[in-house]
Amino acid sequence: MRSDRTKKSVEKAPHRSLLKANGLTDEEIARPFVGIVNSANEIIPGHIHLNQIARAAKDGVRMAGGTPMEFSVIGICDGIAMNHAGMRYSLPSREIIADSIELVAMGHAFDAMIFIPNCDKVVPGMLMAALRLNIPSVVISGGPMLAGSLHGKPVDLISVFEGVGQLNAGKINEDYLRQLEGCACPTSGSCSGMFTANSMNCLTEALGLGLPGNGTVPAVFSERIRLAKHAGMKIMELLERDIKPRDIATRSAFNNAIAVDMALGCSTNTVLHVPAVAYEAGIELNLDDFDKMGKKVPHLCSLSPAGPHHLEDLYRAGGIQAVMKRLEGHGVIDGDAMTVTGHTVRENLADVQVYDPEVIRGLDNPYHAEGGIAILRGSLAPDGAVVKQSGVLPEMMKRQGFARVFDSEEEASEAILSGKINRGDVIIIRYEGPKGGPGMREMLTPTSAIAGMGLDTDVALITDGRFSGGTRGAAIGHCSPEAAEGGPIALVREGDAILIDIPLRKLDLLVGEDELEARRQAWQPPKKELTGVLKRYAEMCLSADKGARYKD
Repeated sequence: MRSDRTKKSVEKAPHRSLLKANGLTDEEIARPFVGIVNSANEIIPGHIHLNQIARAAKDGVRMAGGTPMEFSVIGICDGIAMNHAGMRYSLPSREIIADSIELVAMGHAFDAMIFIPNCDKVVPGMLMAALRLNIPSVVISGGPMLAGSLHGKPVDLISVFEGVGQLNAGKINEDYLRQLEGCACPTSGSCSGMFTANSMNCLTEALGLGLPGNGTVPAVFSERIRLAKHAGMKIMELLERDIKPRDIATRSAFNNAIAVDMALGCSTNTVLHVPAVAYEAGIELNLDDFDKMGKKVPHLCSLSPAGPHHLEDLYRAGGIQAVMKRLEGHGVIDGDAMTVTGHTVRENLADVQVYDPEVIRGLDNPYHAEGGIAILRGSLAPDGAVVKQSGVLPEMMKRQGFARVFDSEEEASEAILSGKINRGDVIIIRYEGPKGGPGMREMLTPTSAIAGMGLDTDVALITDGRFSGGTRGAAIGHCSPEAAEGGPIALVREGDAILIDIPLRKLDLLVGEDELEARRQAWQPPKKELTGVLKRYAEMCLSADKGARYKD
């Protein structure tokens, strides 16, 4: 066992003495050490209950003959960090989470690991750590929040964000907005739509690193506690059989996850996180891997914010395993891929059924013929840009408009909410990329304002920043190269014509090359005084099309 280096032999008497200071008996010290990575805190609603999950996971480890050892890791709530300087720190936290787990796990020579995440950057950060460490591991998330209800209609966090725009447009009053904010997030758990946290928890299950149910069993259900106990027991089996994360997360497994991504209509943030996770397994994924799969896999689930259903509906319809069962007959799922159940995907799916064909539609009756995400390229984004096409209204799939240019999210949000944006405008928000932000902020406030004010049928938004999984509409992000690196988005001027053609995967700045070259020669990047984490991240991160991960 790896942990023998901390406890076996006469020379390790000091180490054993320190372990006994924690109350461990000789019997516990003799057993395998299982690190329990717990991201619980009192800030994030998705994490407020994770101590209960950790206790259950530790119970499972003990039942199966291991010794669990819990330690903590940081987390940031993207919803609370939204639309202020705090959002610059969210994406960099992913790298810090992965690094800090590596430090603790290697410093204490754990034999196996259980990862307990639940929100946007914590899930990919933990997956990156699992693949980097490559010791037997299971992920057990905290599960999704239940949807709220107002006047008999389901609501969620995005309803509140869009409510701000509705208030500014005179569609609702302040009393209604107060009612909305009081009921939209009724339980603990990751926000109830197919936003980034739930997207990544679902893809963890599709990748094979989470047990069936990891992505969809609601946070407040006792089944989630039982699942955590099973995760604790299962880790001991994986340790005995020496099944490691890289044995599971192969290229075929990542293809399975991308196929599920397209069928679900997941967050565009998956296009950042999945390649960064794959890189830790020595696998190179690029934007074309997503776009090719998106053309093969139809969109089968219409979940909030793009559709009427929530994660609890997907759970009752059969969950991620049922989605994979649909796709198994489409030739895009590798059934031989191993999973943390100790069985292959094919074996896991043998008895799976779809219980609601409206929540998980058949291949002959999809919500859209193509998958949820599309990759656009053209003179405005030579290295690619990302759009959640399943959330775009039909009339916005192909559009030409005139640029309204803003050098920050705050400037754009103020213009939208004060009625300065006209129908037909194409909003450009730049210098919000990984380096330029720095930190690649999410743009949920402006996109929600556009939708709430009823402008989503006529106004598009393009940015080198990124979007929340809760974003809907013609919102095109990750525009690469970013403005801070002199990408074409830095050269756009007020009134320039912009062509968006999602079916043809085009994103063009309709300005002559001579004029663009003259602008390029005159361009100077804005200077920002940076310190601490943001300074290091800006110096070390790669572009969005490469997952915004650290350079080697």
